[in-house]
Order: sequence, then structure tokens, then C-alpha cells
Amino acid sequence: MTTDGGRAAIRTQLVWNRLLAIVEEQARTLMRTAFSTVVREAGDLSAGVFDTRGAMLAQAVTGTPGHVNAMAESVGKFLAKYPLDTLVPGDVLLTNDPWDATGHLNDFTVVTPVFVDERPVALFASTTHIADVGGRGFGPEANEVFEEGIAIPIGHLFRAGELNATLMEIVRANVRDPLVAEGDLYSLTACNATGAEQLLAMLEDFGLDGLDEAGAAIVASSRRAMAAEIAALPNGTWRYAMDVDGYDTPVRIACALTVEDDRILVDFDGTSGLSRFGINVPLNYTRAYASFGVRCVVGGDVPNNAGSLELVEVTAPEGCILNAPRPAAVSARHALGQMLPDVILGCLAQVIPDRVPAEGASCIWNPVLLSSSHAAAGDNVPGAPFVTNPIYNGGTGARPGKDGLSTTAFPSGVRTTPTEINEVTAPLIVWRKEYLPDSGGPGRLRGGLGQVIEIAHAQGAPFEVSRMFDRIRHPARGRDGGHGGRPGAVYLRDGDARTELAPKGKETVPPGSTLVMETPGGAGIGDPSARDPEAVRADVEDGLISMDARRRFYG
Repeated sequence: MTTDGGRAAIRTQLVWNRLLAIVEEQARTLMRTAFSTVVREAGDLSAGVFDTRGAMLAQAVTGTPGHVNAMAESVGKFLAKYPLDTLVPGDVLLTNDPWDATGHLNDFTVVTPVFVDERPVALFASTTHIADVGGRGFGPEANEVFEEGIAIPIGHLFRAGELNATLMEIVRANVRDPLVAEGDLYSLTACNATGAEQLLAMLEDFGLDGLDEAGAAIVASSRRAMAAEIAALPNGTWRYAMDVDGYDTPVRIACALTVEDDRILVDFDGTSGLSRFGINVPLNYTRAYASFGVRCVVGGDVPNNAGSLELVEVTAPEGCILNAPRPAAVSARHALGQMLPDVILGCLAQVIPDRVPAEGASCIWNPVLLSSSHAAAGDNVPGAPFVTNPIYNGGTGARPGKDGLSTTAFPSGVRTTPTEINEVTAPLIVWRKEYLPDSGGPGRLRGGLGQVIEIAHAQGAPFEVSRMFDRIRHPARGRDGGHGGRPGAVYLRDGDARTELAPKGKETVPPGSTLVMETPGGAGIGDPSARDPEAVRADVEDGLISMDARRRFYG
């Protein structure tokens, strides 16, 4: 016979399973209706359901850690400004404030309360990256956030079902592609509405009058499971540091990770100070990727919600590059923020080495390609102005017991946008896109490969490229005798001439020139001479390593 407690536990499990299905459908709705290709094709988004206190209960699998974990913190800021008892059915809130949302102006977060008989029972939140928000455009060139685009404080997109037409008009007037920006805001609204509709159906199916009781049980269960995972680790403090390219000078990321009974403390004291360029990182984004780095190998099977996230505390000294105050420029905050899991994993490799991968490319390579202002002045370039933001990835570091993954987005999870989509949405031709042999770090377990991409204007016109790349001057480092991954490279090719470009900045690609990007490789683990000869032979046959590399590293 099932006891009352047993029935309650079964119902909570059923509610949890249903919530996972609801938030995934929420995310799928966002992808199906999004105007931005980076959302529709690459999944640069997040979606989740929250209780009436603003605590995240469940997140969609589709999405990025930067969006999801920062959004988990941001919903409380929405409620601090607009308490639930001040909201009514049909209200939809939004912001793209970097410090209140997910770290830079290109990300819009929309929060929608859900009501039963005019009583609030939950909230849905979603975030997408919009390719252009005005200003200098997406990139690291600005010196203050004011230059980086339009900023929308937390406020109403819809009030009691009525569109804030003035706000939408302001947005349209400040961006280069108003159709896409407006369409994505409607898309965010629609995906939250989908979640709300399905949640109400779930409450009716289970005979529930709200979500708070089941939500509290879900959060408490996740907290207990995460606490047990952390408690299994030895207490102590471990340190790791990594230098990355930065903008004009290298940036040092220093980390101390402390295991203290059933919680983990991450402190970035010793990290470089602010940059005068837009690579600074608000603390919410730092927390998002640092906590994700922990969750990759500690409590990976525990649901990612308010309960499990609560036990990973992340701090950084105020004014360092990982705790940038307003009005620091932060547009390219991902270029540094996405390197943080490698630093966290470097600490954890000293505690649980058999569960931790080597360093990888980490930061996505997401150039912004846009029509040239020089071309617009020449009156000889066909076609309308364009802005596109394709996604390319390097290799991950070798994993415990396995080689690294080639051209795979870790830690962001943002997929590569298909070449056909890139060519349809902009007057560009991708002449080459293939694995880059010998780019994965040699080792007993080889690092994942990067790729080479060659892009030119279809009519031979100039176009501009904004770069936010890393691992060009500081490649991924190997572990336990494994070799580092090959550094990335970005350059212009015109015939036999080659012009190297810096990892970050904005340049015009001259008429007839080709932009070439070589993404970094992941690092290896272990002495290459110990690699399985059959694996080496297969790598050569598959074109992943050259005969020269075979002789040099593998004998």
C-alpha cells in the first residue's frame, strides 16, 4: 500500500518530468519562431520556469550555461522592481541590461507571470541573443557600455496584454535590422506564452492550485543531492591560473576553489583588472560560467536549478575584469567568460583528475560580418546592408578515457550555424570549411581538432569583420605529458599575400580578399608515445593527423 508520503513523492516526480517537457517545448517554440539565425539555427538562448519567489525550478536542455545560469539570478531582479502582486494577467517584462540580465546588451530577457484566477502561480523566463542592438555593433571596440547599443531597463513589453508600442518604436529606431529585433521580442513573448499554457494544463491534470509546494520539494531534493556530491570531495583549497589573449594585453585569470563540507567556494582574487575595451565581464556572467565549470564534474546528474546552484558560491574582487562595474564596456564578455570553466576544471583536476578534461578552445569563434560603411559610401556595391553572426568552434580538450571532440562548442553549447544559412542570409560565400589537421594536441588521448573557414563577399565587395576570438596567443595547455592544442589564427588572404589580424578588433576586408579563420585545437592528456597504435593509424587514415605529426609525436 502506498503511503501519503509515497503518493506525494510520486506526484512530485511526475510534476518534475512534466516541467522538463514544458520548458523544452518553451525553448523549441523560441527556436521555431526566432528571426535571428544564431537563435534559430545555433540555439543561442535559454528558457526556464520559476516559482513565485523567483527561484528557477527547471531549465530547458537547449540553451547556453551563460544564458541559463545568469537568467536564474536575473528573475529575482525583475521581481524586486515589479513584485508579483503588482502584475496582472497579460503583463510581460523585459530587459537587456547587462547587470540585470545576462551580461551584455545583445541578450534580451523576457519574464512572463502565470496566473490562475488572477492569482500568480509561476513565472516563465527566456533569453535570446539579438545580432544587432545598435551602437558600435557586437564586438570589443567600445570603451563604455553607452557606446555598445540601446539599453532597456527592466520594464513592460506588454501591459495587461497591450504592447508597449513606444518601447518597440524606440528599439526599431536604434538597430540596424529592426525587423529581426522586433521579431525576436515577439518570439520571446510567444515561447513564454507556450510555457504558461502548458503549465496551466499540467496544474489542471494534477489537481494542483499552484506550483510552490512541488517546486519547494524539487529545489530541496536538488540541494540535498548536490550537497552529497560535494561532501564526497575532500575539504581543502586548490588554485589554478590561466593567461588568455585579452584585447591589447594578456589577461590573467586566477582562481582558488575551496571545498568546505557541503559547499564549494570559487574566488577569482588575483585576476587582472578592468580592460578599457569591451571584454569586461559582469559578475552575473562570471557566476554563470564558473558554476557551470563546477557542475560539469561535480553533481552532473543533479538537476540544474536554484537548489543545486545555491551550493556553488562565486566571488571576484570588485573592479577586476570578472566583476566589471557599470559603465564598463562588456559587449564581448563571452570571450573571457567562456574561458572560466577551464580554470575551474584546472582546480578540480587536482582533486578528481580521473573526471576532468584538458583545456580546450573554449571560447566560441563568432565573428560579426556586416556590410562595410566604406562600401556604402562608394555607391558601387550591389545588395542591401547586412549583419550576420555565424558561429564556429574549435576542439575540446582530451577527456578522461576519450579523445577530445572536434569543432564542438564547450562550454557554450552553441552549435555551428549551417553554411547554407549563412550564405542565404548574407551576400557571402564560404569557400572552405573543414577540419584542420594536426590542430588537436598530441597525447595518449588526443585533443579535438579545430577547423579552417574561408569567407569572401559574393560580389567581391568589401565587408567588415568584428572579431572576439581567443587562444591565438595562448593555446590550450596539455596535461600529464600531453601536448597543447594548436593556436588559432585569423588573417586576410589576397593572392599570395597574407595579412595577420589580432584576435580581437574590427577591420574591413578589402575588395576581392578572403577572410580566413583557423579555430584552436584542444589539448592532449598523457604521453603521446603511449597512444594506442591503432588509434594513431586511424587518425592518419582519416586525415586528422599528418604523417609528419605521426613520426614526430607518436613514433
